[in-house]
Amino acid sequence: MTAQPVRPERSGPKTASVMDVSPFKPSLVKAVFRDVTPMHVSRSAAWAAASVTRTVLTEIIDGARRAAAAAESRRKLIPGDLLSAIDRNVELEVGDKWYGHSPTFQGLTGVLYDAEGVIVPSPKRSRSRKPSAVVGAHRFEAGVKKLLRSMGATAVPVMVRDLDGIASVFLTDLARDAAMVVREGGVKRFGTVTPVMSGEPGPPPFLKDSLRSLSARRGDGRTIGSDDILAATTIQLFGGNLRQRALTEAREATRNTSAG
Repeated sequence: MTAQPVRPERSGPKTASVMDVSPFKPSLVKAVFRDVTPMHVSRSAAWAAASVTRTVLTEIIDGARRAAAAAESRRKLIPGDLLSAIDRNVELEVGDKWYGHSPTFQGLTGVLYDAEGVIVPSPKRSRSRKPSAVVGAHRFEAGVKKLLRSMGATAVPVMVRDLDGIASVFLTDLARDAAMVVREGGVKRFGTVTPVMSGEPGPPPFLKDSLRSLSARRGDGRTIGSDDILAATTIQLFGGNLRQRALTEAREATRNTSAG
């Protein structure tokens, strides 16, 4: 699905209850990382990854709530609200490997044709026992429901399933990129693409400086640290307010963890 860059919606300040909730436990984060890499994941890295995933899901849910309120003043979220949120804010188009497995996105990801002009059918869901982001999406259901409750929202089961899948795919991709950062000794390919309307101010200078500081890493080549998660976040979130907020909140989460 291709979303047009538009003015990202400004979310209001998150309440303390939302910011304090930890829907994705470090044990779940480490389980996802074990599916991807044999590298050790530090405690602070697990908290950082959980925080980034929470920030992404919070923003998606908030966008869906806005769409529901604008359309029919509904309080229970449906898949159409998810589509509206992504269409309104291109930054929310994350976890896109889930799109091919969800009925919500059927017909929106494009139709493929072979060399003879025949439509290529969608791939069947794998029955393999090998862990994957799609197969393991159910692990996120409890966390997604907890996050919804903390935001005073409810969602139909299909919507919860989509949020499960997006969270699972996003965190799996984050794990892969963090492992790559460790292997390569830093972010060798990074940048920022920020959809900004004419006359709008660009992102603050500290964000650009922060990204460059993540281009080289310190530490051994066997452990994924919190800075590696931050670097992977810059790869997964291509720019704009969501990336900045995810980095800021992840740093705060790791500071609180260290102080606790």
